[in-house]
Amino acid sequence: MTPAPAATASANTNIALIKYWGKADESLTIPTASSLSLTLGGTRTTTTVSFDDGADGADAVTINGAAPGGTARARVTRFLDLVRARAGLTAAASVVSSSVVPLAAGLASSAAGFAALAAAASRAAGMDLDDRALSRLARRGSGSAARSVFGGLVLWNAGVDDATSYAEPVVVDGADEPGGAGLDPAMVVIVLSEERKTIGSTEAMRATMRTSPLYPAWVEAGREDLRAALAAVRERDLPRLGEVVEANALGMHAAMIASRPSIMYWLPRTIEALHAVRAVREEGLPAWATIDAGPNVKVLTRGADAHAVVAALRDRLPGAAMTVRRPGGGVRVEGVAR
Repeated sequence: MTPAPAATASANTNIALIKYWGKADESLTIPTASSLSLTLGGTRTTTTVSFDDGADGADAVTINGAAPGGTARARVTRFLDLVRARAGLTAAASVVSSSVVPLAAGLASSAAGFAALAAAASRAAGMDLDDRALSRLARRGSGSAARSVFGGLVLWNAGVDDATSYAEPVVVDGADEPGGAGLDPAMVVIVLSEERKTIGSTEAMRATMRTSPLYPAWVEAGREDLRAALAAVRERDLPRLGEVVEANALGMHAAMIASRPSIMYWLPRTIEALHAVRAVREEGLPAWATIDAGPNVKVLTRGADAHAVVAALRDRLPGAAMTVRRPGGGVRVEGVAR
């Protein structure tokens, strides 16, 4: 393949509604179960890649104005090696990436980062991948990046191998809002802590799978959760979807807490926030909590009610940072220099 001088692409992050936690195949990032997510607007990471051999023949990586080291740099280089192998290239790459969302804003940055990197690197390498192939490629960098290739509600089919593990948009017949399948969903992101996690997601997944007696039951329950969630989407039933989303997240954390030794991401304010969300819901506002691998809480709600939910939560969680995020679009290739 003939590489382009440079290619630029961007992608939004996503929040899993039905969770992915655990890999059936780590080398290919094949999950143990399928998942459902919502891509969020206003969370784009933009990345420019060129295969120009750099100044010293090594990959040059800049993220938000700084050169990452250690694991962060190694992940990018391994991914570029995968692209080079597929494209038949040997040249080193220059990668410049920036995000509109701070890395400690309570939104997983790796999903948007690797989806954008997959699109930019593949184009810079002379590849022209369709959305499914791009999703499969992005998955190799970060599992959740497979979902950020698409906008709105997205299903990641777990599959059993590289060819069958990919994401796709959830399409509902007659939906009046393609990005949210007619549900008018929104997310309130509550940042309770900006501290670095004490245990990374990959290590925590391995430990949960290996030692938690609750993990097999959570995976099995998650399959039914996914069926119920997709049925709720088809029926435009946000309350039913919210109930399943909250239960699925709490089940995942229960499995982690039951690991030996226990994996506990929650802080006292996390529990306070969960009680606050429940109180707001009991008062009649649509609000259901979900939590990823960290202490921060996201709240699924209806777009028309999002600011009322924020106001009600602020009264109960003084000092917590909150933002409203609505459905966003998928990967966007913004330019290929010639």
